[in-house]
Amino acid sequence: MEKRILITGGTGFIGQVLCQELASRGWSLTVLSRQAPNIVKELCGPVQVIGDLGQTSGGAGFDAVINLAGEGIADKRWSDKRKQALRDSRIALTHDLVSAMESWATKPGVLVSGSAVGVYGNQGDQLVTEETSPNIEFTHELCRDWEQAALEAEKLGVRVCLSRTGVVAGSGGGFLQRMLLPFKLGLGGKLGSGRQYMPWVHRDDVVAALTWMLENEQARGPYNVVSPAPVTNAEFTMALARVLSRPAILPAPAFALQLMLGEMARLLLTGQRAVPARLEKEGFRFKYPELADALQDSVK
Repeated sequence: MEKRILITGGTGFIGQVLCQELASRGWSLTVLSRQAPNIVKELCGPVQVIGDLGQTSGGAGFDAVINLAGEGIADKRWSDKRKQALRDSRIALTHDLVSAMESWATKPGVLVSGSAVGVYGNQGDQLVTEETSPNIEFTHELCRDWEQAALEAEKLGVRVCLSRTGVVAGSGGGFLQRMLLPFKLGLGGKLGSGRQYMPWVHRDDVVAALTWMLENEQARGPYNVVSPAPVTNAEFTMALARVLSRPAILPAPAFALQLMLGEMARLLLTGQRAVPARLEKEGFRFKYPELADALQDSVK
């Protein structure tokens, strides 16, 4: 019997690879996107494309939903208008998604919804698991409200998993793509003190974790989707420099980043020493648990 899944954010850095993986597993994919259908299919493969959730209203529904939509958190400086856009692209869309589910003849068995380790706020060097209490700041409030919107689906009898993803490394895009040119030119270095933790993860492991949540009927609630070997920013930059055989001797001072980026500089100057406690406890295994291997694959 055909397994039907609706995906938001399918054309993104993670979504493109996820769509290909799910298609190989026999899922029939529908992707919600504002892009032209031919572009979506070029990025995601043989999928159906819808431009509005209203197209699903009152319909037969889907067996599962993966919700990864959201404007890039670091794409623009955080003005009040930009913060609202970040909220609308995550929280408002997720509310609309759950409302659409309510109208479907058959409710999905599972909703896997995106989030981020930013839900914990800045945690310094303490170890962060899914049980860690958050520090209140913008990223926490954004992720908290995003997760709460997704959890509304539980009232419909839907199993909900929350993917609290870290900084994603992979080839051809993402944050690492922005770092490569200065590092290749020998202009890379730590950010601020370099002591802040970067909860990184390889894209292949994100896709595998999302698929695991989707197909493991025992999985529910929040999962830290990060490598089991967290590193500081200084350790990350040195590892990248070694992989590229370049020096990393030009640090970016904290005051300069704060002047240039404003509040958004906190994304670079603070962090979480997050670990995937629940994933590992429940049997998930990482393909790239170590940073050097993940970076080598990402820049090859």
